Amino acid sequence: MTDTRILSQQNFRPSLLVIEDSDEDFEAFIRVIQQLSIKNSIYRCTNGDEALDFLYRAGEYSQEGAAPRPGVILMDLNLPGTDGRDLIKQLKQDEKLRSIPVVVLTTSSNSKDVEICYQYGVNSYMVKPMGIQTLKKILHDFFNYWFESVVLPNVV
Repeated sequence: MTDTRILSQQNFRPSLLVIEDSDEDFEAFIRVIQQLSIKNSIYRCTNGDEALDFLYRAGEYSQEGAAPRPGVILMDLNLPGTDGRDLIKQLKQDEKLRSIPVVVLTTSSNSKDVEICYQYGVNSYMVKPMGIQTLKKILHDFFNYWFESVVLPNVV
């Protein structure tokens, strides 16, 4: 007898929530995603407050199906409104959201930022590269690891 739950998990493609305020950076991200033929659904929030609405299904995201729970969050640190550091801290203190992996992709290589993010419970910290080829490699590795290699929690 086959366990249908295992089969449905294998066919399930978790979504990605990208929290990025820079349109230019997000457009570069989307171009690379298209080149890599990524099939996961991708949602974008442009600031920390919008991300909180998305994750708590509030405001413009309060309608059923408007904000599916992401499998992974990829976020910038320096965000308008609720800052990325504060957002990480809040998410990792919330019992319902803390199991969602949070990966930081930011321009800051400041050791204090790295330290704070890991203290708050971030799962990974990456520095945005300057060139598109390096970005392509980083995103390929990111998607391969988070969406192909690991088993993500079922968060509803």
